[in-house]
Amino acid sequence: MPRSWLPINCGGKIGRPARRLEDWPLVRGEGCFLDDINSAGALEVAFLRSPHSHARILSIDAQAARRLPGVAAIFTLSDLLPPLTLKRLPLQFPDATLPPDITPFVLAEDEVIYVGEPIALAAAESRYVAEDAVAQISVEYEPMPAIADCRAAIEPGASRVHSVVPNNVIAAFNQSFGDTSSAFAKAEHKLRISLKQHRGSAQPMEGRGVLASYESALRHLTFWSSTQLPHELRTALMKVLPLEETTLRVVAPDVGGGFGAKYLIYSEEVALAAAALKLKRSLKWIEDRREHFIAAIQEREQYWDIEVAFNSDGRLRAVRGQMIHDQGAYTPQGINVAYNAATAFPGPYMLPAYDLQVIATSTNKVPGSTVRGAGYPQGAFAMERCLDRIAAHLSIDRAEVRRRNLVPREKIPYVTPLKTRSGKAIVIDSGDFAATLNAALEAIDYAGFAERRRKRQVDGICTGIGIGCGLKGSGRGPYESAIVRIGQSGKISIYSGAAPMGQGLRTALAQICATEFGIAPEDVSVVVGDTAAVPLGMGGFASRQTVTAGSSVHLASVQVRDKVLQIAGHMLEASVEDLECAGGRVEIKGVPGRGVSLKDIATAVYGSPGYSIPSGLTAGLEYAENFAPEGLTYGMGCHAVEIEVDIGTCRSRILRYVVVNDSGRIINPAIVEGQLVGGTVHGIGNALFEWMGYDDNAQPITVTLADYLLPTATEVPYIDVKSLEFPSPLNPLGVKGVGESGSVPATAAIASALENALEPFGVKIDQVPITPSVLHKLLQRARKHE
Repeated sequence: MPRSWLPINCGGKIGRPARRLEDWPLVRGEGCFLDDINSAGALEVAFLRSPHSHARILSIDAQAARRLPGVAAIFTLSDLLPPLTLKRLPLQFPDATLPPDITPFVLAEDEVIYVGEPIALAAAESRYVAEDAVAQISVEYEPMPAIADCRAAIEPGASRVHSVVPNNVIAAFNQSFGDTSSAFAKAEHKLRISLKQHRGSAQPMEGRGVLASYESALRHLTFWSSTQLPHELRTALMKVLPLEETTLRVVAPDVGGGFGAKYLIYSEEVALAAAALKLKRSLKWIEDRREHFIAAIQEREQYWDIEVAFNSDGRLRAVRGQMIHDQGAYTPQGINVAYNAATAFPGPYMLPAYDLQVIATSTNKVPGSTVRGAGYPQGAFAMERCLDRIAAHLSIDRAEVRRRNLVPREKIPYVTPLKTRSGKAIVIDSGDFAATLNAALEAIDYAGFAERRRKRQVDGICTGIGIGCGLKGSGRGPYESAIVRIGQSGKISIYSGAAPMGQGLRTALAQICATEFGIAPEDVSVVVGDTAAVPLGMGGFASRQTVTAGSSVHLASVQVRDKVLQIAGHMLEASVEDLECAGGRVEIKGVPGRGVSLKDIATAVYGSPGYSIPSGLTAGLEYAENFAPEGLTYGMGCHAVEIEVDIGTCRSRILRYVVVNDSGRIINPAIVEGQLVGGTVHGIGNALFEWMGYDDNAQPITVTLADYLLPTATEVPYIDVKSLEFPSPLNPLGVKGVGESGSVPATAAIASALENALEPFGVKIDQVPITPSVLHKLLQRARKHE
């Protein structure tokens, strides 16, 4: 598995907690987010959205809206055909096994299937006028039955989520290996477990937004979008509109958080682009918070009913059962979340046999897709709940049960029987899982908890400690691009198809490049998120960009550095082995001041009209690389949590939180810590606060931040982060992604701590989020069974 990579010249840059290059403009208020961008004469857009979870559209009358002063146009789907060439969005992850007609419409045609589905858009002189125009559009609906519960959607005789789709089941498949029947027949113990993981949303600081800037003279569209994947967005727009690379540029400005909600193509983006071409004018739309609740994708709703077989020593024998996954009204990407959850279930543990039936089904709710973690937290929650139940059943310490089931270091690289979505084997490439678990237990003083609990004993207050482990695959391909260039100014620039969204990407790429040239990261210019700057790119998702883009930057930097040394050797009449890069120059080792600047080197191979490039050299100083990883690289995280519960109010409070994470080789410790803290806070929200509610008719009932609670500074404890470095052999830097890692074990660890705290009452935590009302119901249920 290990490859021979180009050497890394550390230069004291990689591994340092360098100050983020992104921060200074932001703290000075000089950031450029989507709403900061203006285009002369741009119209503002508002969308008419369905108030029904399921209804037939009988008629749309927009005459009154069109007559309003300041309204430039009202568009329904038929009004946009052409320039639209397709009514539906293309499936982002093409899959021949999925049924047809499951992607969203650009605008609803004759049926709406969730509250918030866009039906028409109004373009006007201001957003206020556009909203007034939307209110004037008259739509006649015929309400139809709606399904809110994915379990009800698969029952015989269930109403159809969409009248033209014959079956609510989008996909049904099995993840299986080993002989589960034999394992269960021979098992010494068996347990049944039912789990519910509810819906949540991404809630970035900045919602979605688009500025379609139309240039009439060039017949060119510059499409500014708060997106995680500019190149993919460009590809999608070219599929449905008469546009090509020369007439369409997609740019992602500063992105105020993505978390997966901006990792797909939306109807609003395509509708705006089509309307801009139709009007030959610039259009702007900024998502408001209510729109985010009812129109941006959501995730995490799954029901697991599983049976676990195990020995008297707590070692796993087999798991079998069913998982039902809520896809929502449409499938914009694919079934990646359900697939990831099912394959993530074994995590860092040795599971001899596994048979899980997965059913992904439609409901009349906001479409489901990836939110931070993309199914991995769900799989980890299910496995960790199994291990806690095994420990309780056998009266074995919870940490010991985990230790006995972890893949031992001597078995790594560990080839599992499961496959990734691309069909490759899931191979755990590096790590020491026992060491990671032990480090978390030591950091939280697991052995001393019983004494701490005794000292804190107060009537009505229960304390508990919990642990949770999770494995996260990162560095998903197929590739990421990077061009490293030294211009005539001597300035080093990086151009990449990677997409920043607040995670410190520019800093990490600059550090990797600066290491090779012996300069400060701030002396490297980084251009990302712009399809005009680099032809290829995949964007930001799946904790991938340091692995893929970082490796491309490293490999390209080494090539450019080697050419720089070759040219300098020619100019200085010195051997390449006697030269070194430092401070924007190439110097002869041990001879201070005897060297040449990068500017002079670049000028030498830039050339002058009519004159030849020096003999043996080629023009320019740049190299392009598209690093393609051989497979995902896996890092384990272990979270340990102490929590207290007020039995009277059912309010829980986190007392201590420890994160130990295998982060591979670390480029910037400060960025890694920030990402792990951010992911953990996201997991705390999923565990204790964030509940996306719907009533029985699939009407959303949490559509403001007063109803949908997020953890704030007063709820988030100090999070003690410790990174372990087990370099990956699958990329030249040895790095692993950490953007999602903190979110994976969080819900499991918190559930474990709460169950431990409420052990005197016999409460079993079988769902998240665990809000005060949920805790109250669980306590009431436990008391009834006393």
